[in-house]
Amino acid sequence: MDPIKVDFSSKQKVKEKEIVIPPEKSVLKIILSLILTVITAGVAYYVMLPALNVKDFNLYIYLAIVAASYVVFNGLFAGVMTKPEYTPYVKKRAIVPGIIIGIIAVVVIIGWVIGCEFFRAKSYGKLIDVSSASKFSEGVEQTDKNSFREIPRLDTDSASQIAARALGALGTEDLVSQFTVSSINTQINYQGKPVRVIPLQYANIIKWLFNTSTGLPGYILVDMADESAEFVEVEGNIKYSPAEHFNKLLKRQIRFSHPTALLGEATIEVDDEGVSYWVCPVLDNKIGFFGGTDVIGAIMVRTDVKEYEDTYYTIEQFKEDSALEWIDRVYESDLVVNQYNYYGKYQRGFWNSILGQKGVKSTTSGYSYIAKDDDVWMYTGVTSVTSDQSIIGFLLVNQRTKEALFYSVEGGTEESAQLAAQGRVKDLGYTATFPLLININGEPTYFLSLKDDSNIVQQYALINVKQYNNNKMGANGTDLEAALTKYMAALGKSDVQPEPDTPDEPVTPDTPDAPAQDGTVTGTVSDIRTAVKSGESYYYIKLDAGDAYYAISASKDENVVILNKGDSVTVSFSGEGAIIEADSIKIN
Repeated sequence: MDPIKVDFSSKQKVKEKEIVIPPEKSVLKIILSLILTVITAGVAYYVMLPALNVKDFNLYIYLAIVAASYVVFNGLFAGVMTKPEYTPYVKKRAIVPGIIIGIIAVVVIIGWVIGCEFFRAKSYGKLIDVSSASKFSEGVEQTDKNSFREIPRLDTDSASQIAARALGALGTEDLVSQFTVSSINTQINYQGKPVRVIPLQYANIIKWLFNTSTGLPGYILVDMADESAEFVEVEGNIKYSPAEHFNKLLKRQIRFSHPTALLGEATIEVDDEGVSYWVCPVLDNKIGFFGGTDVIGAIMVRTDVKEYEDTYYTIEQFKEDSALEWIDRVYESDLVVNQYNYYGKYQRGFWNSILGQKGVKSTTSGYSYIAKDDDVWMYTGVTSVTSDQSIIGFLLVNQRTKEALFYSVEGGTEESAQLAAQGRVKDLGYTATFPLLININGEPTYFLSLKDDSNIVQQYALINVKQYNNNKMGANGTDLEAALTKYMAALGKSDVQPEPDTPDEPVTPDTPDAPAQDGTVTGTVSDIRTAVKSGESYYYIKLDAGDAYYAISASKDENVVILNKGDSVTVSFSGEGAIIEADSIKIN
Protein backbone atom coordinates (compact mmCIF):
# COMPACT_ATOMS: atom_id res chain seq x y z
CA MET A 1 0.00 0.00 0.00
CA ASP A 2 1.37 3.34 -1.11
CA PRO A 3 1.79 5.97 1.59
CA ILE A 4 -0.53 8.98 1.61
CA LYS A 5 1.23 12.03 0.26
CA VAL A 6 0.45 15.40 1.81
CA ASP A 7 1.64 18.57 0.06
CA PHE A 8 2.50 21.21 2.65
CA SER A 9 3.85 23.60 0.02
CA SER A 10 0.43 25.09 -0.89
CA LYS A 11 0.46 28.88 -0.92
CA GLN A 12 -3.26 29.11 -0.17
CA LYS A 13 -3.86 31.00 3.08
CA VAL A 14 -6.78 30.50 5.35
CA LYS A 15 -8.41 33.82 6.30
CA GLU A 16 -8.11 34.35 9.97
CA LYS A 17 -11.37 35.18 11.75
CA GLU A 18 -11.29 38.05 14.22
CA ILE A 19 -11.90 36.84 17.71
CA VAL A 20 -14.58 38.93 19.43
CA ILE A 21 -13.80 39.29 23.09
CA PRO A 22 -16.50 41.09 25.06
CA PRO A 23 -15.26 43.23 27.96
CA GLU A 24 -16.20 42.45 31.52
CA LYS A 25 -19.76 43.41 32.43
CA SER A 26 -20.48 43.99 28.74
CA VAL A 27 -24.28 44.06 29.25
CA LEU A 28 -23.99 46.77 31.90
CA LYS A 29 -21.69 48.79 29.64
CA ILE A 30 -24.14 48.48 26.76
CA ILE A 31 -26.93 49.79 29.01
CA LEU A 32 -24.74 52.69 30.17
CA SER A 33 -23.85 53.50 26.55
CA LEU A 34 -27.54 53.57 25.64
CA ILE A 35 -28.36 55.82 28.61
CA LEU A 36 -25.63 58.29 27.68
CA THR A 37 -26.77 58.18 24.06
CA VAL A 38 -30.28 59.14 25.13
CA ILE A 39 -28.85 61.98 27.23
CA THR A 40 -26.77 63.11 24.25
CA ALA A 41 -29.87 63.03 22.06
CA GLY A 42 -31.72 65.26 24.53
CA VAL A 43 -28.87 67.74 24.90
CA ALA A 44 -28.24 67.84 21.14
CA TYR A 45 -31.92 68.48 20.45
CA TYR A 46 -32.03 71.24 23.07
CA VAL A 47 -29.01 72.95 21.50
CA MET A 48 -29.59 72.29 17.77
CA LEU A 49 -33.41 72.56 17.77
CA PRO A 50 -33.95 70.60 14.55
CA ALA A 51 -37.45 70.39 13.12
CA LEU A 52 -38.95 66.92 13.24
CA ASN A 53 -39.42 67.21 9.52
CA VAL A 54 -37.77 65.21 6.72
CA LYS A 55 -37.13 68.51 4.90
CA ASP A 56 -34.87 69.86 7.63
CA PHE A 57 -31.21 69.10 6.83
CA ASN A 58 -30.30 69.71 10.49
CA LEU A 59 -32.48 66.74 11.46
CA TYR A 60 -30.18 64.35 9.57
CA ILE A 61 -27.09 65.87 11.17
CA TYR A 62 -28.77 65.46 14.55
CA LEU A 63 -29.62 61.78 13.93
CA ALA A 64 -26.09 61.08 12.71
CA ILE A 65 -24.62 62.67 15.86
CA VAL A 66 -26.87 60.52 18.08
CA ALA A 67 -25.96 57.31 16.24
CA ALA A 68 -22.25 58.12 16.32
CA SER A 69 -22.38 58.96 20.03
CA TYR A 70 -23.42 55.38 20.86
CA VAL A 71 -20.33 54.04 19.09
CA VAL A 72 -18.12 56.51 20.97
CA PHE A 73 -19.59 55.65 24.38
CA ASN A 74 -19.40 51.92 23.70
CA GLY A 75 -15.73 52.25 22.78
CA LEU A 76 -14.96 54.32 25.86
CA PHE A 77 -16.60 51.82 28.23
CA ALA A 78 -14.81 48.93 26.53
CA GLY A 79 -11.49 50.76 27.00
CA VAL A 80 -10.52 50.14 23.40
CA MET A 81 -7.89 52.89 23.52
CA THR A 82 -5.83 50.95 26.06
CA LYS A 83 -6.99 47.43 25.22
CA PRO A 84 -6.83 46.87 21.44
CA GLU A 85 -8.12 43.32 21.83
CA TYR A 86 -11.60 44.79 22.29
CA THR A 87 -11.53 46.48 18.85
CA PRO A 88 -13.45 43.62 17.11
CA TYR A 89 -16.11 43.86 19.81
CA VAL A 90 -16.52 47.61 19.33
CA LYS A 91 -16.67 47.17 15.54
CA LYS A 92 -19.44 44.62 15.93
CA ARG A 93 -21.42 46.95 18.21
CA ALA A 94 -21.00 49.73 15.60
CA ILE A 95 -22.70 47.79 12.79
CA VAL A 96 -26.25 48.97 13.58
CA PRO A 97 -25.30 52.64 14.14
CA GLY A 98 -23.24 52.45 10.94
CA ILE A 99 -26.26 51.16 9.01
CA ILE A 100 -28.37 54.00 10.46
CA ILE A 101 -25.79 56.61 9.38
CA GLY A 102 -25.64 54.98 5.93
CA ILE A 103 -29.41 55.18 5.57
CA ILE A 104 -29.30 58.85 6.63
CA ALA A 105 -26.65 59.56 3.98
CA VAL A 106 -28.71 57.80 1.27
CA VAL A 107 -31.87 59.74 2.21
CA VAL A 108 -29.97 63.04 2.14
CA ILE A 109 -28.49 62.26 -1.28
CA ILE A 110 -31.87 61.23 -2.70
CA GLY A 111 -33.48 64.35 -1.22
CA TRP A 112 -30.82 66.54 -2.77
CA VAL A 113 -31.00 64.83 -6.18
CA ILE A 114 -34.78 65.14 -6.54
CA GLY A 115 -34.47 68.84 -5.72
CA CYS A 116 -31.36 69.49 -7.79
CA GLU A 117 -31.46 72.55 -10.05
CA PHE A 118 -30.19 70.44 -12.95
CA PHE A 119 -33.39 68.36 -12.93
CA ARG A 120 -35.85 70.93 -11.56
CA ALA A 121 -34.77 74.20 -13.18
CA LYS A 122 -38.27 75.15 -14.33
CA SER A 123 -39.69 74.55 -10.86
CA TYR A 124 -37.10 76.92 -9.41
CA GLY A 125 -38.04 79.49 -12.03
CA LYS A 126 -41.67 79.41 -10.83
CA LEU A 127 -41.03 80.09 -7.14
CA ILE A 128 -42.00 83.74 -7.58
CA ASP A 129 -44.53 85.36 -9.91
CA VAL A 130 -43.28 88.63 -11.39
CA SER A 131 -45.57 91.10 -13.10
CA SER A 132 -44.17 93.58 -15.60
CA ALA A 133 -45.45 96.95 -14.42
CA SER A 134 -46.27 99.81 -16.77
CA LYS A 135 -44.59 103.14 -16.14
CA PHE A 136 -42.20 103.68 -13.29
CA SER A 137 -43.79 107.09 -12.68
CA GLU A 138 -47.19 105.44 -12.20
CA GLY A 139 -46.02 102.60 -9.99
CA VAL A 140 -43.82 104.60 -7.63
CA GLU A 141 -45.41 107.66 -6.07
CA GLN A 142 -43.80 110.94 -7.03
CA THR A 143 -41.70 112.58 -4.36
CA ASP A 144 -42.62 116.17 -3.54
CA LYS A 145 -41.26 118.57 -0.93
CA ASN A 146 -43.24 117.10 1.95
CA SER A 147 -42.68 113.45 1.10
CA PHE A 148 -39.02 114.17 0.42
CA ARG A 149 -38.64 115.15 4.06
CA GLU A 150 -39.95 111.74 5.10
CA ILE A 151 -37.75 109.46 3.01
CA PRO A 152 -35.24 107.31 4.92
CA ARG A 153 -31.83 108.96 5.22
CA LEU A 154 -30.12 106.26 7.26
CA ASP A 155 -28.80 102.81 6.52
CA THR A 156 -28.68 99.98 9.05
CA ASP A 157 -25.27 100.93 10.48
CA SER A 158 -26.21 104.58 10.97
CA ALA A 159 -29.54 103.63 12.53
CA SER A 160 -27.81 101.25 14.95
CA GLN A 161 -25.38 103.96 15.98
CA ILE A 162 -28.19 106.42 16.65
CA ALA A 163 -30.00 103.72 18.62
CA ALA A 164 -26.91 103.16 20.74
CA ARG A 165 -26.94 106.83 21.71
CA ALA A 166 -30.60 106.57 22.67
CA LEU A 167 -29.75 104.03 25.36
CA GLY A 168 -29.27 107.03 27.65
CA ALA A 169 -33.06 107.21 27.87
CA LEU A 170 -33.01 104.06 29.97
CA GLY A 171 -32.26 106.04 33.10
CA THR A 172 -29.34 105.47 35.45
CA GLU A 173 -25.85 104.72 34.22
CA ASP A 174 -25.93 101.33 35.98
CA LEU A 175 -29.00 100.32 33.98
CA VAL A 176 -27.58 101.62 30.70
CA SER A 177 -24.39 99.63 31.19
CA GLN A 178 -26.34 96.36 31.26
CA PHE A 179 -27.65 96.48 27.69
CA THR A 180 -26.59 97.20 24.13
CA VAL A 181 -28.42 97.36 20.81
CA SER A 182 -29.08 94.13 18.94
CA SER A 183 -27.95 93.44 15.39
CA ILE A 184 -31.53 92.29 14.71
CA ASN A 185 -33.63 95.18 13.43
CA THR A 186 -36.54 95.69 11.07
CA GLN A 187 -37.56 98.61 8.87
CA ILE A 188 -41.31 99.16 9.00
CA ASN A 189 -43.93 101.82 8.35
CA TYR A 190 -45.11 103.01 11.74
CA GLN A 191 -47.84 105.63 11.93
CA GLY A 192 -46.99 106.79 8.43
CA LYS A 193 -43.23 107.06 9.02
CA PRO A 194 -40.31 104.83 8.01
CA VAL A 195 -38.70 103.57 11.21
CA ARG A 196 -36.34 100.86 12.30
CA VAL A 197 -37.29 98.80 15.33
CA ILE A 198 -34.12 97.84 17.18
CA PRO A 199 -34.42 95.52 20.20
CA LEU A 200 -31.90 95.38 23.03
CA GLN A 201 -29.62 92.58 24.10
CA TYR A 202 -27.51 91.95 27.19
CA ALA A 203 -24.05 93.51 27.12
CA ASN A 204 -22.41 90.16 27.96
CA ILE A 205 -23.10 86.84 29.66
CA ILE A 206 -22.47 88.28 33.11
CA LYS A 207 -25.00 91.06 32.51
CA TRP A 208 -27.41 88.39 31.31
CA LEU A 209 -27.03 86.48 34.58
CA PHE A 210 -27.93 89.55 36.61
CA ASN A 211 -30.83 90.73 34.42
CA THR A 212 -32.49 87.70 32.83
CA SER A 213 -34.97 87.37 35.71
CA THR A 214 -36.48 90.75 34.80
CA GLY A 215 -35.83 90.63 31.05
CA LEU A 216 -35.16 93.38 28.53
CA PRO A 217 -36.76 96.74 29.40
CA GLY A 218 -37.87 97.63 25.85
CA TYR A 219 -36.70 98.51 22.35
CA ILE A 220 -35.62 101.56 20.36
CA LEU A 221 -37.48 103.22 17.50
CA VAL A 222 -35.25 105.10 15.05
CA ASP A 223 -36.98 107.54 12.72
CA MET A 224 -35.19 106.99 9.42
CA ALA A 225 -36.29 110.39 8.08
CA ASP A 226 -35.48 112.89 10.83
CA GLU A 227 -32.67 110.75 12.31
CA SER A 228 -34.18 110.79 15.80
CA ALA A 229 -34.54 107.90 18.21
CA GLU A 230 -36.62 107.09 21.24
CA PHE A 231 -36.56 104.32 23.77
CA VAL A 232 -39.91 102.54 24.07
CA GLU A 233 -40.48 100.81 27.39
CA VAL A 234 -42.38 97.53 27.33
CA GLU A 235 -44.61 97.10 30.35
CA GLY A 236 -43.43 94.08 32.32
CA ASN A 237 -40.26 93.84 30.16
CA ILE A 238 -39.50 91.43 27.33
CA LYS A 239 -39.12 87.93 28.77
CA TYR A 240 -38.56 85.93 25.56
CA SER A 241 -36.17 87.14 22.88
CA PRO A 242 -33.25 86.06 20.65
CA ALA A 243 -30.95 87.57 23.30
CA GLU A 244 -31.98 85.06 25.97
CA HIS A 245 -30.65 81.60 26.78
CA PHE A 246 -32.09 78.28 27.91
CA ASN A 247 -35.90 78.18 28.07
CA LYS A 248 -36.33 81.92 27.54
CA LEU A 249 -34.68 81.81 24.13
CA LEU A 250 -37.43 82.77 21.69
CA LYS A 251 -36.54 80.20 19.04
CA ARG A 252 -36.47 77.41 21.64
CA GLN A 253 -39.96 78.22 22.86
CA ILE A 254 -41.25 78.42 19.28
CA ARG A 255 -39.62 75.05 18.52
CA PHE A 256 -41.21 73.39 21.56
CA SER A 257 -44.63 74.73 20.48
CA HIS A 258 -44.14 73.84 16.80
CA PRO A 259 -41.78 70.82 16.67
CA THR A 260 -42.27 70.11 12.95
CA ALA A 261 -42.08 73.67 11.59
CA LEU A 262 -39.14 74.91 9.53
CA LEU A 263 -38.35 78.28 11.11
CA GLY A 264 -36.89 81.45 9.65
CA GLU A 265 -35.28 84.27 11.62
CA ALA A 266 -37.61 86.17 13.95
CA THR A 267 -37.87 89.95 13.59
CA ILE A 268 -39.64 92.58 15.68
CA GLU A 269 -42.56 94.73 14.51
CA VAL A 270 -44.91 97.27 16.08
CA ASP A 271 -48.62 97.66 15.29
CA ASP A 272 -50.38 101.01 14.93
CA GLU A 273 -51.31 101.00 18.64
CA GLY A 274 -47.68 100.61 19.69
CA VAL A 275 -47.84 96.92 20.67
CA SER A 276 -44.69 95.07 19.65
CA TYR A 277 -44.51 91.49 18.36
CA TRP A 278 -41.92 88.96 17.37
CA VAL A 279 -42.69 87.64 13.88
CA CYS A 280 -41.07 84.33 12.91
CA PRO A 281 -41.62 83.05 9.35
CA VAL A 282 -42.55 79.39 8.88
CA LEU A 283 -40.88 77.89 5.80
CA ASP A 284 -41.32 74.96 3.47
CA ASN A 285 -38.92 73.43 0.94
CA LYS A 286 -41.13 72.99 -2.10
CA ILE A 287 -38.65 71.28 -4.43
CA GLY A 288 -37.30 67.95 -3.23
CA PHE A 289 -36.29 67.87 0.42
CA PHE A 290 -33.99 70.88 0.59
CA GLY A 291 -34.72 73.13 -2.41
CA GLY A 292 -37.18 75.87 -3.23
CA THR A 293 -37.53 77.43 0.20
CA ASP A 294 -40.66 79.56 0.55
CA VAL A 295 -42.80 81.06 3.31
CA ILE A 296 -46.07 79.34 4.20
CA GLY A 297 -46.97 81.35 7.30
CA ALA A 298 -45.61 83.05 10.39
CA ILE A 299 -45.73 82.69 14.16
CA MET A 300 -46.41 85.86 16.15
CA VAL A 301 -45.49 86.37 19.80
CA ARG A 302 -46.28 89.50 21.81
CA THR A 303 -43.10 90.83 23.37
CA ASP A 304 -44.82 91.54 26.69
CA VAL A 305 -46.08 88.00 27.42
CA LYS A 306 -45.30 86.68 30.89
CA GLU A 307 -45.98 83.04 30.06
CA TYR A 308 -45.10 82.01 26.55
CA GLU A 309 -47.92 81.84 23.99
CA ASP A 310 -48.03 82.39 20.27
CA THR A 311 -50.37 82.52 17.28
CA TYR A 312 -49.81 80.99 13.87
CA TYR A 313 -51.14 82.61 10.69
CA THR A 314 -50.98 81.16 7.20
CA ILE A 315 -49.55 83.20 4.36
CA GLU A 316 -53.06 83.46 2.88
CA GLN A 317 -54.23 85.19 6.06
CA PHE A 318 -51.42 87.72 5.81
CA LYS A 319 -52.48 88.45 2.24
CA GLU A 320 -56.24 88.61 2.79
CA ASP A 321 -56.94 89.51 6.44
CA SER A 322 -57.23 93.29 6.79
CA ALA A 323 -56.46 93.00 10.52
CA LEU A 324 -52.94 91.85 9.61
CA GLU A 325 -52.17 94.57 7.07
CA TRP A 326 -50.02 96.42 9.59
CA ILE A 327 -47.46 93.61 9.35
CA ASP A 328 -44.67 94.81 7.06
CA ARG A 329 -42.31 91.86 6.86
CA VAL A 330 -43.09 88.17 6.50
CA TYR A 331 -40.76 87.36 3.61
CA GLU A 332 -37.05 87.78 4.29
CA SER A 333 -35.24 89.94 1.75
CA ASP A 334 -32.54 87.37 0.97
CA LEU A 335 -35.19 84.73 0.32
CA VAL A 336 -37.08 86.77 -2.30
CA VAL A 337 -33.80 87.88 -3.91
CA ASN A 338 -32.79 84.22 -4.28
CA GLN A 339 -36.19 83.36 -5.72
CA TYR A 340 -35.98 86.14 -8.29
CA ASN A 341 -32.47 85.07 -9.27
CA TYR A 342 -33.86 81.58 -9.94
CA TYR A 343 -36.66 83.20 -11.95
CA GLY A 344 -34.20 85.24 -14.00
CA LYS A 345 -31.87 82.30 -14.48
CA TYR A 346 -34.15 79.41 -15.40
CA GLN A 347 -36.98 80.89 -17.51
CA ARG A 348 -35.56 79.03 -20.54
CA GLY A 349 -34.22 75.99 -18.75
CA PHE A 350 -30.99 74.87 -17.14
CA TRP A 351 -28.72 74.68 -20.18
CA ASN A 352 -29.65 78.15 -21.41
CA SER A 353 -28.53 79.55 -18.05
CA ILE A 354 -25.02 78.21 -18.75
CA LEU A 355 -24.59 78.22 -22.52
CA GLY A 356 -26.70 80.67 -24.55
CA GLN A 357 -27.84 82.74 -21.52
CA LYS A 358 -30.62 84.32 -23.58
CA GLY A 359 -32.76 86.52 -21.36
CA VAL A 360 -30.84 85.52 -18.23
CA LYS A 361 -30.84 88.25 -15.60
CA SER A 362 -30.09 88.66 -11.92
CA THR A 363 -30.37 91.18 -9.14
CA THR A 364 -27.60 93.63 -8.33
CA SER A 365 -25.42 93.35 -5.25
CA GLY A 366 -27.73 94.97 -2.70
CA TYR A 367 -31.26 96.03 -1.82
CA SER A 368 -33.15 98.66 0.12
CA TYR A 369 -36.73 99.45 1.04
CA ILE A 370 -39.40 101.92 -0.06
CA ALA A 371 -42.91 102.63 1.21
CA LYS A 372 -45.69 101.85 -1.26
CA ASP A 373 -49.40 101.48 -0.54
CA ASP A 374 -48.66 101.55 3.22
CA ASP A 375 -46.48 98.45 2.86
CA VAL A 376 -42.73 98.02 2.88
CA TRP A 377 -41.40 96.93 -0.49
CA MET A 378 -37.90 95.61 -0.95
CA TYR A 379 -36.34 96.92 -4.12
CA THR A 380 -33.21 96.01 -6.02
CA GLY A 381 -31.80 96.64 -9.47
CA VAL A 382 -31.92 93.95 -12.14
CA THR A 383 -29.07 93.49 -14.58
CA SER A 384 -28.27 91.20 -17.48
CA VAL A 385 -25.71 88.51 -16.64
CA THR A 386 -23.58 89.82 -19.48
CA SER A 387 -23.28 93.29 -17.90
CA ASP A 388 -22.44 94.33 -14.35
CA GLN A 389 -22.32 98.11 -14.88
CA SER A 390 -25.88 98.87 -15.96
CA ILE A 391 -29.38 97.83 -15.02
CA ILE A 392 -32.27 96.82 -17.21
CA GLY A 393 -34.90 97.57 -14.57
CA PHE A 394 -35.99 97.50 -10.94
CA LEU A 395 -37.65 94.75 -8.92
CA LEU A 396 -40.09 95.70 -6.16
CA VAL A 397 -41.37 92.97 -3.81
CA ASN A 398 -44.00 93.40 -1.13
CA GLN A 399 -42.53 91.82 2.01
CA ARG A 400 -45.94 90.86 3.38
CA THR A 401 -47.56 89.34 0.29
CA LYS A 402 -44.59 88.65 -2.05
CA GLU A 403 -46.28 90.59 -4.83
CA ALA A 404 -43.43 91.28 -7.25
CA LEU A 405 -43.31 94.07 -9.84
CA PHE A 406 -40.67 94.68 -12.46
CA TYR A 407 -40.14 98.15 -13.95
CA SER A 408 -38.13 98.36 -17.13
CA VAL A 409 -35.59 101.18 -16.69
CA GLU A 410 -32.15 101.44 -18.22
CA GLY A 411 -29.35 103.12 -16.33
CA GLY A 412 -26.56 102.67 -13.84
CA THR A 413 -26.42 100.18 -11.00
CA GLU A 414 -26.71 101.21 -7.37
CA GLU A 415 -22.98 100.67 -6.95
CA SER A 416 -22.32 103.03 -9.86
CA ALA A 417 -24.45 105.67 -8.15
CA GLN A 418 -22.55 105.20 -4.90
CA LEU A 419 -19.23 105.70 -6.69
CA ALA A 420 -20.58 108.78 -8.48
CA ALA A 421 -21.83 110.32 -5.23
CA GLN A 422 -18.56 109.59 -3.44
CA GLY A 423 -16.58 111.03 -6.34
CA ARG A 424 -18.26 114.39 -5.80
CA VAL A 425 -16.87 114.57 -2.24
CA LYS A 426 -13.64 112.64 -2.74
CA ASP A 427 -11.69 115.25 -0.77
CA LEU A 428 -13.95 114.71 2.27
CA GLY A 429 -13.71 110.91 2.21
CA TYR A 430 -17.43 110.32 2.79
CA THR A 431 -19.01 106.91 2.22
CA ALA A 432 -22.32 106.61 0.38
CA THR A 433 -25.17 104.50 1.72
CA PHE A 434 -26.92 102.01 -0.52
CA PRO A 435 -29.23 104.22 -2.61
CA LEU A 436 -32.94 104.60 -2.16
CA LEU A 437 -35.04 104.60 -5.31
CA ILE A 438 -37.43 107.56 -5.61
CA ASN A 439 -39.54 109.19 -8.32
CA ILE A 440 -38.84 112.85 -9.06
CA ASN A 441 -40.95 114.30 -11.83
CA GLY A 442 -41.33 110.86 -13.38
CA GLU A 443 -37.59 110.23 -13.38
CA PRO A 444 -36.16 107.25 -11.45
CA THR A 445 -33.62 108.81 -9.12
CA TYR A 446 -31.14 107.42 -6.61
CA PHE A 447 -31.14 109.13 -3.23
CA LEU A 448 -28.05 108.52 -1.09
CA SER A 449 -26.75 109.75 2.23
CA LEU A 450 -23.04 110.44 2.59
CA LYS A 451 -21.50 109.42 5.92
CA ASP A 452 -18.24 110.28 7.62
CA ASP A 453 -15.96 107.80 9.38
CA SER A 454 -18.23 107.90 12.45
CA ASN A 455 -21.28 106.76 10.43
CA ILE A 456 -22.83 110.21 10.85
CA VAL A 457 -24.73 111.54 7.82
CA GLN A 458 -23.12 114.75 6.56
CA GLN A 459 -24.53 115.24 3.06
CA TYR A 460 -27.17 113.98 0.66
CA ALA A 461 -26.91 113.15 -3.01
CA LEU A 462 -29.39 112.72 -5.87
CA ILE A 463 -28.22 110.80 -8.93
CA ASN A 464 -30.28 110.32 -12.06
CA VAL A 465 -30.56 106.61 -12.84
CA LYS A 466 -30.40 107.09 -16.60
CA GLN A 467 -27.49 109.56 -16.56
CA TYR A 468 -25.61 108.41 -13.46
CA ASN A 469 -22.25 109.19 -15.08
CA ASN A 470 -23.24 112.75 -16.04
CA ASN A 471 -21.90 115.12 -13.39
CA LYS A 472 -24.49 117.67 -14.40
CA MET A 473 -27.31 115.23 -13.67
CA GLY A 474 -26.82 115.00 -9.93
CA ALA A 475 -26.80 117.16 -6.85
CA ASN A 476 -25.13 117.12 -3.45
CA GLY A 477 -25.99 119.18 -0.42
CA THR A 478 -26.06 119.34 3.35
CA ASP A 479 -29.75 120.30 3.21
CA LEU A 480 -32.41 118.04 1.73
CA GLU A 481 -34.47 120.74 0.10
CA ALA A 482 -31.40 122.47 -1.31
CA ALA A 483 -30.23 119.21 -2.87
CA LEU A 484 -33.70 118.64 -4.33
CA THR A 485 -33.80 122.16 -5.77
CA LYS A 486 -30.39 121.76 -7.42
CA TYR A 487 -31.35 118.39 -8.86
CA MET A 488 -34.66 119.63 -10.24
CA ALA A 489 -32.92 122.58 -11.85
CA ALA A 490 -30.42 120.20 -13.47
CA LEU A 491 -33.26 117.95 -14.60
CA GLY A 492 -35.09 120.88 -16.17
CA LYS A 493 -32.04 121.95 -18.17
CA SER A 494 -31.07 118.46 -19.33
CA ASP A 495 -32.00 116.44 -22.38
CA VAL A 496 -33.71 113.85 -20.17
CA GLN A 497 -37.38 113.59 -21.03
CA PRO A 498 -39.28 112.91 -17.81
CA GLU A 499 -42.66 111.29 -18.08
CA PRO A 500 -45.26 114.05 -17.57
CA ASP A 501 -48.03 113.52 -15.06
CA THR A 502 -51.24 112.36 -16.67
CA PRO A 503 -53.98 114.48 -15.09
CA ASP A 504 -57.47 113.15 -14.60
CA GLU A 505 -58.74 116.39 -16.13
CA PRO A 506 -57.35 118.60 -18.91
CA VAL A 507 -55.12 121.45 -17.83
CA THR A 508 -57.33 124.02 -19.54
CA PRO A 509 -60.40 124.66 -17.39
CA ASP A 510 -63.87 124.72 -18.93
CA THR A 511 -64.67 128.18 -17.58
CA PRO A 512 -61.49 130.20 -17.25
CA ASP A 513 -61.45 133.17 -14.96
CA ALA A 514 -58.01 134.66 -15.57
CA PRO A 515 -56.73 138.09 -14.69
CA ALA A 516 -56.80 140.48 -17.64
CA GLN A 517 -53.61 142.42 -16.91
CA ASP A 518 -50.00 142.03 -15.84
CA GLY A 519 -49.20 142.18 -12.15
CA THR A 520 -49.15 139.92 -9.09
CA VAL A 521 -51.64 137.64 -7.40
CA THR A 522 -51.51 136.05 -3.96
CA GLY A 523 -53.31 132.88 -3.01
CA THR A 524 -53.09 129.25 -1.90
CA VAL A 525 -51.92 126.56 -4.33
CA SER A 526 -54.87 124.31 -5.14
CA ASP A 527 -53.37 122.26 -7.98
CA ILE A 528 -49.97 121.55 -9.56
CA ARG A 529 -49.39 119.94 -12.98
CA THR A 530 -46.12 119.22 -14.79
CA ALA A 531 -45.03 118.78 -18.39
CA VAL A 532 -41.85 118.84 -20.46
CA LYS A 533 -41.31 121.23 -23.36
CA SER A 534 -38.08 121.33 -25.36
CA GLY A 535 -36.30 119.37 -22.64
CA GLU A 536 -37.36 121.72 -19.82
CA SER A 537 -39.64 120.90 -16.90
CA TYR A 538 -42.64 123.25 -16.71
CA TYR A 539 -44.96 123.62 -13.75
CA TYR A 540 -48.59 124.76 -13.98
CA ILE A 541 -49.79 126.28 -10.73
CA LYS A 542 -53.44 126.95 -9.93
CA LEU A 543 -54.48 129.19 -7.03
CA ASP A 544 -57.67 129.25 -5.06
CA ALA A 545 -58.08 132.86 -6.23
CA GLY A 546 -59.15 131.82 -9.73
CA ASP A 547 -59.28 129.14 -12.38
CA ALA A 548 -56.19 130.14 -14.40
CA TYR A 549 -52.96 128.14 -14.40
CA TYR A 550 -49.65 130.01 -14.09
CA ALA A 551 -46.90 128.35 -16.15
CA ILE A 552 -43.22 128.61 -15.24
CA SER A 553 -40.12 126.50 -15.93
CA ALA A 554 -37.87 125.12 -13.19
CA SER A 555 -34.87 126.82 -14.76
CA LYS A 556 -36.62 130.20 -14.50
CA ASP A 557 -37.49 129.92 -10.81
CA GLU A 558 -36.17 127.01 -8.76
CA ASN A 559 -38.70 127.63 -5.97
CA VAL A 560 -41.36 125.97 -8.08
CA VAL A 561 -39.89 122.48 -7.58
CA ILE A 562 -40.62 122.51 -3.85
CA LEU A 563 -44.19 123.79 -4.05
CA ASN A 564 -47.01 121.72 -2.60
CA LYS A 565 -50.76 122.04 -2.52
CA GLY A 566 -51.77 124.34 0.32
CA ASP A 567 -48.69 126.58 0.10
CA SER A 568 -49.33 130.33 0.18
CA VAL A 569 -47.58 132.05 -2.76
CA THR A 570 -47.35 135.32 -4.64
CA VAL A 571 -47.13 134.98 -8.44
CA SER A 572 -45.75 137.65 -10.74
CA PHE A 573 -47.22 137.19 -14.22
CA SER A 574 -47.61 138.65 -17.68
CA GLY A 575 -50.62 138.27 -19.95
CA GLU A 576 -54.04 136.75 -19.60
CA GLY A 577 -56.01 133.65 -20.52
CA ALA A 578 -56.53 130.14 -19.21
CA ILE A 579 -52.75 129.51 -19.00
CA ILE A 580 -50.67 132.54 -18.03
CA GLU A 581 -46.90 132.84 -18.22
CA ALA A 582 -45.46 133.49 -14.75
CA ASP A 583 -42.28 135.47 -14.18
CA SER A 584 -41.63 134.33 -10.62
CA ILE A 585 -43.30 132.54 -7.73
CA LYS A 586 -42.57 133.60 -4.17
CA ILE A 587 -43.43 131.30 -1.27
CA ASN A 588 -45.00 133.37 1.51
